[in-house]
Amino acid sequence: MSPAETAGYIAALKSRGSRPGLLAVSALAAKMGDPQKKLKAVHIAGTNAKGSVLAYLSNTLKAAGIKSGCFYSPALKDERDSICVNLRPISRKDWDAYWDEVRSAEAELESEGSLLPTFFEALTVLAFKYFADKGCEIAVIECGMGGAGDATNILTDTKVCVLTPVSYDHCQFLGSSLSDIAAQKSGIIKPGAVVVSARQAGEVMAVIERTAEEKHCKLMLADEPEKIRYGLTSQSFTLKGHTRLKISLSGACQPENAALAVKALEALAGCGYKISEKAVAAGLLATAWYGRFTVLAKNPYVIADGAHNEAGALALRRSLDTYFPDTKQVLLMGVLRDKEYDKMLKILGERAAFLVCITPPSNPRALDALELAECGAEYVKNTTAAGSVEEGLEMALLLSGGKMPVIACGSLSWLQRLREAAGNPKV
Repeated sequence: MSPAETAGYIAALKSRGSRPGLLAVSALAAKMGDPQKKLKAVHIAGTNAKGSVLAYLSNTLKAAGIKSGCFYSPALKDERDSICVNLRPISRKDWDAYWDEVRSAEAELESEGSLLPTFFEALTVLAFKYFADKGCEIAVIECGMGGAGDATNILTDTKVCVLTPVSYDHCQFLGSSLSDIAAQKSGIIKPGAVVVSARQAGEVMAVIERTAEEKHCKLMLADEPEKIRYGLTSQSFTLKGHTRLKISLSGACQPENAALAVKALEALAGCGYKISEKAVAAGLLATAWYGRFTVLAKNPYVIADGAHNEAGALALRRSLDTYFPDTKQVLLMGVLRDKEYDKMLKILGERAAFLVCITPPSNPRALDALELAECGAEYVKNTTAAGSVEEGLEMALLLSGGKMPVIACGSLSWLQRLREAAGNPKV
């Protein structure tokens, strides 16, 4: 297909929305040779920190000389960025060619009267086939939503299952209790895999432990980082069994995220992958991941954070308390309508001197800025709405007086526009 034809086909797939369940994705995978059966994988589920852990793992595998694929969503800048081999995105030529294969497979399904795939289901199978064709030694795969019914869960040879912190999100699909959500997330655990978990709430940990035992899986918990030195450009910490480690990602939660990734790397080493201490140190330091308390500018600071749920807001609040303990902020916020934005505002509003609301562009799920401002005024006295991301940033900078940090959050969906508006497209 041509690039224009590919874009048109993708738009048609996206119009189908999303759904849990493996029926359609399994049927599509079968038509394309079941590429998931040719992959060895690290599978990551959880509520927050999945992307950061994926990035730490992928960078370290590259440093160790292990050919790896990585798959995540959503991509921020270009949709091709969500499918990488050794951190290099799939080429435009391959992108178009593989989508042509998907379209042909879908046509067969349609002729048989079978359930047709959604965009994410098709993207998942495309990624798996690309990784298999490229001969990846291991693929690092992030769940899109949940775990048991997520399209990525057609994987069959999962070496390591990673569970990042589990909290409330997508409750309409995953359940209204933490134990229900944990059961969905733990659905990625395959018999004989090594399970690596962050330290979880008691009811979450109970589900993970029970599932690991039922599947005869070894369970490893991430070690607690110690002697942490926080910073906005680099951070360091000590970890049991390792020399002092440094990371380039800011954010108060990043030492814990890196520690979880290190434990997953230890599990991979136990599966026979050669990962040296030198590779671990180099991989962690090299990791960059936009939208995770990313500094876009200084004087004043402009920081982009993809916090989009209650747990993400709590993590962001922790970072604000750590890096700016004596300074209030200008909050620049845009959210999707199906998020618990009132809880986010309650958590973050106490730290905000001003709140500027925007409507995330080009997203049918976006909450209008005026509606967000109406809710936000209950938590931040000085609240206003802007007509665009660019206008919102301009207003926030004026309100900061050149001193207060501007903190942009609420959804990853508009942070690429913010990066361009801030004049820092390469961060």
